[in-house]
Amino acid sequence: MQPSILAKRVWLLLFVGIGGFYVWGLGALPLVGPDEPRYAEVAREMLTRHDLITPTLGGLPWFEKPPLLYWLMIASYRVIGVGEYAARFAPALCGLLSALFVYWTAARCISPTVRKGSAETQGHSSEFAKLSALIFLSSIGVITFARGASFDMVVTMTLTGALASFFRWQVTSARISASLPAAQMNNPPKLWLLPGFYCFIGLSLLAKGLIGIVIPFGVIALYFLSVREWPLRRFVLSLLWGLPLALAVAAIWYGPMTARHGWTFIDQFIIQHHFARFTTSKYHHSEPFYFYLPVLASMALPWTVFLIAAFASARRWTWRDDAPLDRLRVFALSWIVVPVIFFSVSQSKLTAYILPVMPGVALLVADRIECFRRMDRGHKAMRLTGALMIILAAGGAWYSIHEMNLSRVCIGGAALGLVAVGIITLVRPQLRQPLLLLIPLATFAALAVAITCAAPLVAQRESVRDLLRLAGARGYGAAPVVELHTVERTAEFYAAGRISYRSDGEPVKLEGVKQVAAAARSSGGMVLCFVPVKYESQLTEPLEVRTQVIGNNGRVSLVVVSAVK
Repeated sequence: MQPSILAKRVWLLLFVGIGGFYVWGLGALPLVGPDEPRYAEVAREMLTRHDLITPTLGGLPWFEKPPLLYWLMIASYRVIGVGEYAARFAPALCGLLSALFVYWTAARCISPTVRKGSAETQGHSSEFAKLSALIFLSSIGVITFARGASFDMVVTMTLTGALASFFRWQVTSARISASLPAAQMNNPPKLWLLPGFYCFIGLSLLAKGLIGIVIPFGVIALYFLSVREWPLRRFVLSLLWGLPLALAVAAIWYGPMTARHGWTFIDQFIIQHHFARFTTSKYHHSEPFYFYLPVLASMALPWTVFLIAAFASARRWTWRDDAPLDRLRVFALSWIVVPVIFFSVSQSKLTAYILPVMPGVALLVADRIECFRRMDRGHKAMRLTGALMIILAAGGAWYSIHEMNLSRVCIGGAALGLVAVGIITLVRPQLRQPLLLLIPLATFAALAVAITCAAPLVAQRESVRDLLRLAGARGYGAAPVVELHTVERTAEFYAAGRISYRSDGEPVKLEGVKQVAAAARSSGGMVLCFVPVKYESQLTEPLEVRTQVIGNNGRVSLVVVSAVK
């Protein structure tokens, strides 16, 4: 009998610590990037207007995304208060819920038989389920997006819930349909699994739109094609009531939105932000077809080597066996392949689009590690993982020194754990069980140091929060805000209510000092103006305006502009 990977108490402490990490420090950084401040502001405006249906930005309808993230943010705002922590809390919670679904997918779905002539036992393994959840939670892609105020982790959670419900139903139903012995039918299909599957599809439609139905049914279709069998009749018949159930869940928002806004909503949300985004480069996110291969490798860190090993082992799988572990492998592979191919075909590509593959990644990696453990193999994969950790630490340190000017103490603190564990993994790969604990711990430690030391410096340059706070301290907290030669997305949250928007929902971008002077005169004689540092002299030199520079963040300056009468 193989010893357990970790004692139950260690598992408990580990997951409690990981849960604490996921909700720790969410408010330490300002909202950054083009999406976080906009999503947070849309939720705040919906809360202020007491309207859970129409998203608005700057008071104008904003049809880019469905409402589930906004609803979760609104709930957080009401409990915690409006701010960065509340805006990011829901995605962090969704990351933890996704891990529970990963655990549930892997748990109690392996029969207690042992295949003849094979070293792989098919026995029930809660260790396998816990390892799957640990790998998911310690993957760089999951950690990164679970700490951001974006839709991607929310839709990952809903899709994981849908696919987990289907897989549990399929496995238990397949056992019964195959007339296996009664002793192996200890998990009859629960009546709520299929309704749960369709309800999660409905929530996925509320989380990210049409991919909420395309991805799960694509995964299921590829799974059945791979195992060369037809779906069970019960599943086919369930479409008659299940799809209406999913649509009914989604209709709680799509119905009122269509009634209120009619063709405008259909055109902007469905046609422009779904079909046009998929088939054209209208939104300027073009990347090569192979873009998601390096993205997948990066998101799977530090488990990338084991993921490659899992892909390589697929040729030895038993693809048509009824054993749940065999089915899990094929299902997890389908879970990865469908989103990657689907978004690779799309003309619009962003890194976060394939985040929903990460549960499949975790399941395959955990299976490969379990196989290596039972067969006392995998030393090469462990050594390569150790080498990869050392390379990442060295590369990150070099970049931080030469490009970001971070302190050596901060860099050393982030890299030390990765290097130490990498060396141990290189020298003693046979210490597999302790290393399965040390590798994620080193990852979390490095990221904790980076969040504490490095990220605030980066965020300060990428956000205008501190500049606006400085202006507020000088008495300009209510002054209108304009932007010259730039659009500062973070100002959409931190200067909310003081920015002018065009009819298409985009902030007004001024192109000359005369326009700034005109804006100042129409606003009572004075405005705050964001301008790129290299163009600051365009405001400070002309005679038609008086200016006072509040400060700059290295990228943009904030200038008080008064019109000369």
